Amino acid sequence: MGDEPEIRVGTAEREDALSRLSEHFSAGRLSVAEFDERSAVVTAARTKGELEGVFADLPSAVPATAGSPATQSRWDWLGAIVAVTPILAVVLFFVFDSWYWFLLVPAVPALIEGGRRVVKN
Repeated sequence: MGDEPEIRVGTAEREDALSRLSEHFSAGRLSVAEFDERSAVVTAARTKGELEGVFADLPSAVPATAGSPATQSRWDWLGAIVAVTPILAVVLFFVFDSWYWFLLVPAVPALIEGGRRVVKN
């Protein structure tokens, strides 16, 4: 966290520490009781040193899991394409004067979701 253990921490640092602690818990490194004890220490922490003590026996880097913030922060291009599809269908309808473009609205999400399932399995 830093090399000055007596520096005071704020809400953002405590929330970050709780997030990292949750990742260690979901990775199986902490029992429920340990997680509860360490969470109480984090929420009451006033200095960096108090926060660093919570992580003293845990690895510093936690691999990203499917639900972790590191994974969630990446841009979801396929989701954006699905969201833009109805707008695109309306524009193409007016440009080409054909209702067939509205078939894109169910087809694009079906194709994208089918592709996601194939990749995951």
